[in-house]
Amino acid sequence: MTNKINIRKELSTIKEHWSQRTIGEANGQLFKLAKGVGETHWHKHDDQDELFIIYKGHMTIQLRDKNIELYEDEMFIVAKGVEHCPKAESEVEFLIVGLNITSNEAGGKPNI
Repeated sequence: MTNKINIRKELSTIKEHWSQRTIGEANGQLFKLAKGVGETHWHKHDDQDELFIIYKGHMTIQLRDKNIELYEDEMFIVAKGVEHCPKAESEVEFLIVGLNITSNEAGGKPNI
């Protein structure tokens, strides 16, 4: 890829919550944008860590033993094998980075 990407512009085009749009790949890592409201299913990734960076709004990453509150310009890495369930009371916009991040039900996407 040789073109720059405006992350906020790309986020403005996403209409479906919890669906991920790949905007780049580097060193085997996928960079995906998403929006969310409500919550996903509890899930884990046995083969990879998953990085969340919040651009707009507030997201709670529910873990089995605690909740991680993320606000704009904050990030959190969910270690591989850790069950988690992202949720947002109102719309949140974020970037996810991981080796092969899924956006289907196995990856936590709720049935909408």
